[in-house]
Amino acid sequence: MVALLRSLRAARPLIAARPAQAVVPRAFSASALRAGAGGPPQLLGEGVQAGQIPTDEQQATGIERFELLGKVEGVDVFDMTPLEADRIGTLDKPIEVFSYFPERHVGCTGFPADSHDTIWLHLNTSLKNHRCPECGSVYNLKYEAHDSLAHHH
Repeated sequence: MVALLRSLRAARPLIAARPAQAVVPRAFSASALRAGAGGPPQLLGEGVQAGQIPTDEQQATGIERFELLGKVEGVDVFDMTPLEADRIGTLDKPIEVFSYFPERHVGCTGFPADSHDTIWLHLNTSLKNHRCPECGSVYNLKYEAHDSLAHHH
């Protein structure tokens, strides 16, 4: 321990003689602005002053904030509209299921609706049509590749 203290005392003049370099703070978003992008969407709320109760818009973050901002714009960001239930899908005219991902799970309840228990089908791009084993309804995955969704983590 004494040897360590002596070596620190010996190094003190060397450290003091070196000029201090100025540290320039840089925002994380500066890289995105330099690249010409607008940066990521702001998915953090602005918060609220101490002693006040925040609204949903002020405290929501992440995917919940994304959904709230979509509702303000009048957009259903998760496309929660149900599939066609006015007919049974056939090989000539299957029920089309839209997806940005090459596979999707779909629950079939038969035709007319709720005529059998929900049977979950795994739709993917390897087969053109997928058929419900209970009622025979045919589903087709309409896969639309999107550039921003191509990366995987």
